[in-house]
Amino acid sequence: MVELRPVIYLGPSLDHKEAASILDADYRPPVKRGDLLQLPKDVEVVGIVDGLMLTDAAVGHREIISLLERGIRVFGGGSMGALRAAELSDMGMIGIGRIYEEYSSGRVEGDDEVVLSFDPFTQAALSEPLINLRLNLLYASEKGIITSADADVLLKELKKEFYPRRSYEMLFYIANNILLNKDAQALEEHLRKSKIDFKRNDAILLLNAVKATIEKK
Repeated sequence: MVELRPVIYLGPSLDHKEAASILDADYRPPVKRGDLLQLPKDVEVVGIVDGLMLTDAAVGHREIISLLERGIRVFGGGSMGALRAAELSDMGMIGIGRIYEEYSSGRVEGDDEVVLSFDPFTQAALSEPLINLRLNLLYASEKGIITSADADVLLKELKKEFYPRRSYEMLFYIANNILLNKDAQALEEHLRKSKIDFKRNDAILLLNAVKATIEKK
């Protein structure tokens, strides 16, 4: 019997074409409630990166647990996958990446950290997830670009913004209104050159983890 390719739920975190250059898989749009129940019975590996939360019901814990109980390996990271993996790691879901670590450690809570607006046809991101902004502000404070107190204030203001409005441009606007001019300018220069897309990085880590697992068989 020919083994089915792993099924990967992926959207704005990483382009499907780039993902396919890393791992040969059955790539599907962001997962929503009920999708996992429709998977072929002989699927052995599932990866969840992106998922719908506000426009549709989010993928349920019971759906994932039902896969795990059937012996299916389920990986999660980057976005909805990181959130669910942190919640279900004790049940056997495999968490991957920095964002998973933030959720599993309890340093970050709340679905809204990974929510973003995206084009439903192209899957292209139209806003920036709060988790990316949060972790980049943390790195900026660790590098001495801004103080940790300033980073906390900026994050607090970003959290007030409706998720489709969150972006680096919004962050720069807020910084210019709150920080000293020199600090706001230093932060903007740093982020324009050195910002990290943690969701993208974690998606790539997940694909490589799935690939390594398959190759061990």
